[in-house]
Amino acid sequence: MNRPHLRVADVLRSHWPEHVRRHPVEPQVRKVMGHLRDCRSAALGGHLHRCDHCGSEIPVYNSCRDRHCPTCQTVRKQQWVEHRQAELLPVPYFHVVFTLPHQLNSLVRANPARLLCELFGVVAWVLQRFAADPQWKLGGQLGFLAVLHTWTQKLLLHYHVHCLVPGGAWNADTGTWRSANRHYLFGKQALASAFQARFIARLKTLRRRNRLRYDGPATTLASDADWNIWIDSLWATPWIVYPKVTAQTSTHALDYLGRYTHRVALSDHRLRALQGDAVTFDWRDRADGNMLKQMTLPAQDFIARFLLHILPSGFAKVRAYGWLAGRNKTATLAAIRQVLKVAPPPPTSDRESTPDRVLRLTGVDITRCPRCKTGHLVYDRCLPPSRAGP
Repeated sequence: MNRPHLRVADVLRSHWPEHVRRHPVEPQVRKVMGHLRDCRSAALGGHLHRCDHCGSEIPVYNSCRDRHCPTCQTVRKQQWVEHRQAELLPVPYFHVVFTLPHQLNSLVRANPARLLCELFGVVAWVLQRFAADPQWKLGGQLGFLAVLHTWTQKLLLHYHVHCLVPGGAWNADTGTWRSANRHYLFGKQALASAFQARFIARLKTLRRRNRLRYDGPATTLASDADWNIWIDSLWATPWIVYPKVTAQTSTHALDYLGRYTHRVALSDHRLRALQGDAVTFDWRDRADGNMLKQMTLPAQDFIARFLLHILPSGFAKVRAYGWLAGRNKTATLAAIRQVLKVAPPPPTSDRESTPDRVLRLTGVDITRCPRCKTGHLVYDRCLPPSRAGP
């Protein structure tokens, strides 16, 4: 795995102070961006290592471990995937994506925690309702994982939830499992219509209970007349739900979801250049055959777009539902495996050292000397943090 020559942290170190001078910054956003800027730098401290072959002294700085940080996600993603192995079943898995129309962007920006929680809740309600509906021949409860993404390839707002759904439903009353069609879960248009109706109903309820804010671009929605016109536009807009089979094996399905769980708005590997006040990055144009293109933005515009995707403090962007959630998860999984006549997965060990784990998960030997490429790094002493900047 090659390390990127340019990181989001490099952009922040050069241009974040100017952004702070120009714009008011919420404490949560300032905290997150400080983490990203300081990640793997002297600001967070670290350790000095010495090569046992060439004698070179190599500082190894601490990671910020912030969930928004492009640099910190690879190992965390692989660890998450490993921990989910015990939840896999030998059935087909479906990838279902629920997308909010862009007319909702301004209201979600004004009410991020509340409306993104509503998005998760509506997605879960729709899927479980379909699983219980005799029309779809499952007659039980789903157990699935859902992951929130908020971006387009150009770093603009695009709220959508990715769901990984095992192809079957569990009926706790009868202790039975009913498998779904291997190539078809639920009707695409039926899902979209139910998603639209339920979310709009929830919006109306929240407004009636005075639970919504109308800040920034959402100010006009405070007016009843404008609100009603806006609601009509939501009804007139096609809502998008996209279901498809991910893989015919559970392991492949989990690896597939792993691509989404710890993804951030823009990875370091997509950055191409930082020249003066201009940032260039790769993006894929879905409307042009998924062609890889490049976009150049002023650094302040790039930062402003990146900030759109900072989540509220404590907000869970990966959630489990149905029999994959709650205190009965282990017992329910055991019961389902018994019905499916499959053995439980072997227990995992948490005794692996960090260098061994990184090597196994990424193929990178972090103990290898980067200078001579022969020796190994041996701990010498601690390097204290040297924090600075806003």
